[in-house]
Amino acid sequence: MDPIQVPDLQHRTVLLDEAVDALSLEGARAAGTYIDGTFGRGGHSRLILSKLAPGGRLIAFDKDPQAIATAQQVGDPRFSIVHDSFATMRDALAARGIAQVDGILLDLGISSPQVDDARRGFSFRNDGPLDMRMDTTRGMSAAEWLAEVPERQLEKVIRDYGEERFAFQIAKAIVARRAIEPISSTRQLAAIVADAVKTREKGKDPATRTFQAIRIFVNQELEDLEAGLSAAFALLAPGARLSVISFHSLEDRMVKQFLASKAKVAQPDRRLPIRAVDLPQPLMKLIGKTKPSDAEVGANPRARSAVLRVAERLETPA
Repeated sequence: MDPIQVPDLQHRTVLLDEAVDALSLEGARAAGTYIDGTFGRGGHSRLILSKLAPGGRLIAFDKDPQAIATAQQVGDPRFSIVHDSFATMRDALAARGIAQVDGILLDLGISSPQVDDARRGFSFRNDGPLDMRMDTTRGMSAAEWLAEVPERQLEKVIRDYGEERFAFQIAKAIVARRAIEPISSTRQLAAIVADAVKTREKGKDPATRTFQAIRIFVNQELEDLEAGLSAAFALLAPGARLSVISFHSLEDRMVKQFLASKAKVAQPDRRLPIRAVDLPQPLMKLIGKTKPSDAEVGANPRARSAVLRVAERLETPA
């Protein structure tokens, strides 16, 4: 088997310092165990390693074979990489005898190298095969899925995952075209969508929302996020922090609601004779929300939609 080629595509890590600083890698915590749930091209991982003590440990996850190839070049004995989704982190750490960690960072979405490499099929800006899989070694490509998905399910995916108000028209157009010829390239799909969508927000390509929806579905991104947040919560030691960067409203809404559910508790009826010490206690403390600075967005326009949310695990009441 030929070795995986890693294209020389530049990637600027969004909210690099803010996300890593939020893990609070100071003092004794620098000798802890940390998770980078989305290695990408290693920006966050390398900064975490620069702050870790000699006894610290960093375990990274990624589904992308090119990211794995990059990670294997890190060459730090404190670092290891797992070729899988961060949704599997609990089982992966249990296999390594690790029950708790001192911090977890999740950088959601797709990286610039994935978008810019036409062979991956994530973008309509350059023509390429309609793949869209983050893990090209397994699963169904976008082209394969579009060839067989029922029209009603396709409409639902485009509407729910792309928040696309023309989902009905787009799904109908895709099904009509595939009856004539296979839909196998990014430009082909983009043209079908453009013909079906007659109006669009200023400055946004008509295919943007449809491509987002199909990518999210093919990679099961929201299912992975739901499972990953639950796994992360279960792994965090008291005082450990979860740092999550999201890039679109569906992801951010899930993260916000999950963290809020752990930070709030149901209040009992005030008329009941309950001592203060026996009142329900929150499981997490919200640390804050951060967006990229104007300077970062100016240097990297793809950062403009990013949102960083941070929460800290609290002591579990006895």
